[in-house]
Amino acid sequence: MSDLIAKAAIDRKLAEIVGPVIEDMGFELVRLRLMGGNTHTLQIMAERPSGGIEVDECAAISNAVSAVLDVEDPLVDSYVLEVGSPGIDRPLTRLKDFDTYEGYEAKLETSELIGGRKRFKGVLAGVEGDDVLINIDDQGETVTVGLQFDWLAEAKLVLTDDLIKEMLKARKDAGVLNEDKFDDIETDESADESEE
Repeated sequence: MSDLIAKAAIDRKLAEIVGPVIEDMGFELVRLRLMGGNTHTLQIMAERPSGGIEVDECAAISNAVSAVLDVEDPLVDSYVLEVGSPGIDRPLTRLKDFDTYEGYEAKLETSELIGGRKRFKGVLAGVEGDDVLINIDDQGETVTVGLQFDWLAEAKLVLTDDLIKEMLKARKDAGVLNEDKFDDIETDESADESEE
């Protein structure tokens, strides 16, 4: 399992337990994180293989995962379980995500320095073998950089107006969304424009 889906050792252990439950229900595990604090939070992001997930589906996954975790009992401390959608500015955790979201802006971070840097922001250009391709601006010139998927520590889409419009259109086409009342959503793009 990719480290982008489940990073820490405890996350990977939990993913091995809950991943098959989620898959048996017809969904895919996108990301799992156990986060600290006064009460631990186990955050699970899942979606259908074709993308998207509804609230009642999250509730069904939560119930099934809770039952398995109660039996397996992998956590000593108490925790809160959160099951949800990856969201619009979703994390990119699987190689197929970089192909699916080709043409969209993303932020990638590598675990080691690559060409003197760890952070890359640009437009996804798909995949080639096990390499993630991203078009970045290098001193005013667009350059395509290939990063091995295994090098990535973090990756997520950048919330832009185009991404929001595309996701809302997809939800509307699927019959999930009936109204477009999202003019007040501030994205990285609109925030940059208002600062000028």
